[in-house]
Amino acid sequence: MHSPNAIPSPTMSYSSITTEVDPLIERRSDSSLTRVSSTSTSHSERHSDYNDVVRDIIIGFADGLTVPFALCAGLSTLGDTRLVVMGGLAELFSGAISMGLGAYLAASTEKDHYHSEEAREWDEVTHKPEAERQEIYDILAQYHISHKAATPLVNELCKNPEMWVRFMMHFELKLECPETSRAWLSALTMGMSYFIGGLIPMIPYFMMKRAGDALLVSVVITALILLAFGYVKTVVTVHSRSAGVWGALQTLLIGALAAGASYGIVRALDSGSRQP
Repeated sequence: MHSPNAIPSPTMSYSSITTEVDPLIERRSDSSLTRVSSTSTSHSERHSDYNDVVRDIIIGFADGLTVPFALCAGLSTLGDTRLVVMGGLAELFSGAISMGLGAYLAASTEKDHYHSEEAREWDEVTHKPEAERQEIYDILAQYHISHKAATPLVNELCKNPEMWVRFMMHFELKLECPETSRAWLSALTMGMSYFIGGLIPMIPYFMMKRAGDALLVSVVITALILLAFGYVKTVVTVHSRSAGVWGALQTLLIGALAAGASYGIVRALDSGSRQP
């Protein structure tokens, strides 16, 4: 018979405490696991959004800033603003058309090359499957994946010929499927970028009568645009402000060299033609 005032045994106390605390431990454990899991899966990577359209804009705008500016700088040595405007506009339109056609031909050639290589891969997958399977092993071996570990992947991949060909195009030939409208989009983007970039250095020549004064204003405007363009271009593509400063200076240097060379050549030719 137990006394009504008996003290519970240590075992009974520990058991009861454990029973009450266990749910708390479980809840804390679950929340900790959830917190760790959410932390481990919240990793995000930052990649560049640089693509073909941005590349075309950069190439077209950069060429537009430097080439017409250099030509106008050279023609300004003749002292005739009208001549500078006519020559600059002629170069601007012809250059924009040329850049657009060049971009179109390049994109069309890229598309034709891709489809030609794709047809060749389909032929090899159809008629030389074992050789193509071995090429997959060779590709995976470059990533230090053993033959044994790669076998399930190779078997699974070869069940789908379309994915098989896509794998070979990407990893063996390093080719990406071009978009259908890529050629026209590239032509319009590069041509318009060239035209806009080339029009900026010519604005002072439309508004001023003296070619020398217009040249000075054009130099200042173009230098500022080159610095800003070089900085933004580098920051967008590299995601580094310190690199953007170097990109701005590099773009300005290239523009200055192009303009200086054109200016010196035209001045030398003009001086030679005036000699008796």
